[in-house]
Amino acid sequence: MVLAFCLEREGQMAHIPMDPTNVTGLLIAWRNGDQQAYEKLVPLVYAELRRLAAGYLRHDRPDHTLQPTALVHEAYLRLNQGAPPECENRAHFMAIAARAMRDILVDHSRSRAAAKRACPQADTAMMQKDTQLEMFLQVHRSLDRLAAVDERKAQIVELRYFGGLSNEEVALYLKTSISTVERGLHFSKIWLRTEMKSCPIQI
Repeated sequence: MVLAFCLEREGQMAHIPMDPTNVTGLLIAWRNGDQQAYEKLVPLVYAELRRLAAGYLRHDRPDHTLQPTALVHEAYLRLNQGAPPECENRAHFMAIAARAMRDILVDHSRSRAAAKRACPQADTAMMQKDTQLEMFLQVHRSLDRLAAVDERKAQIVELRYFGGLSNEEVALYLKTSISTVERGLHFSKIWLRTEMKSCPIQI
């Protein structure tokens, strides 16, 4: 399976420069119904996908049952369900993958919250973890509302905060300038502070 191939080469792939043109070609082929194109695409972007996954998990509870590899695997399966998304290029694909990872973590978080409601006994440490869980879900809901106002700014926050990317890397992903990213982060921080009565994330 393609994911197993990625795991075997994980230590090597971070040093392999990607060919954006080839990735774009594979995305077009996948969108046109070529399933093998998706199988070829994943190894080319696996190292980046895993980095995004690790960034997301840094901001979730420390005892999260998911590991970066497992999160990438779930995202791989989710992206391969139904019709391929309208990905224009590598950056667009990574932004869609980042959103898929956030949705997966939200699903896991909601499942944990439902399980805890069924078992209300909790110690102080558990209550602290529940607060972190609620904060994650609150940020998720606020980002969805920000996306309704300005989708690009929500993507910038998502890649910067959850993905752990630098401003330069976010600009590269979204094919925009660093100054645009910086302005987007400034606006988003003010917007989130107003929306959430505070800004609990460092962006």
